[in-house]
Amino acid sequence: MPDTSDDKPDTPDDLPGIPDDLPVVRRSAVRLVVLDADGRLLLFHTRDPDHPRLGTWWELPGGGADPGETYLDTAVRELREETGIRVDPARVGPPRWRRRASFIHRQLRHVQDEVIVAVRLDGPGPDVDETDRLDYEREDYFGFRWWPVGGVVESRERFYPGRLPELLTPFLAGEEIDEPFELWS
Repeated sequence: MPDTSDDKPDTPDDLPGIPDDLPVVRRSAVRLVVLDADGRLLLFHTRDPDHPRLGTWWELPGGGADPGETYLDTAVRELREETGIRVDPARVGPPRWRRRASFIHRQLRHVQDEVIVAVRLDGPGPDVDETDRLDYEREDYFGFRWWPVGGVVESRERFYPGRLPELLTPFLAGEEIDEPFELWS
């Protein structure tokens, strides 16, 4: 009987368009569009200390799903770990933006199947509490900002996801988005 398991390491042959530059890890992830009561969006100012040539960028909170987690579990956990913001799962919107992306981070090439969800807070955007962040997140995230949505849409800054300025308005309007593959770095 042929082996149909997915236990073998990924190779560039099973990932067309993915550079053969680093070991590959595949994962499912959730990103969050966190809006405060003033309609401002939370973004982290980010860098990868292992790859300074990438410069800096602004990134949506979020991260990889742990085994057995639903997208809701991941969204609530990642928001708490990265920001200190605790939300009831009922405040997390449906996964209306789906995408696959690849990027380098530290010494791995990530290939992520991501969903993006919205979370709306009742009050103004709080300061970020880094208490529950992982060590590498404390190094990578060196700032945060509550951006007006129009400021993101009009910005020439670099973002992750890369098409955030273009797709944010349709996403917030309730459109379903199936974004094509993005080779981010």
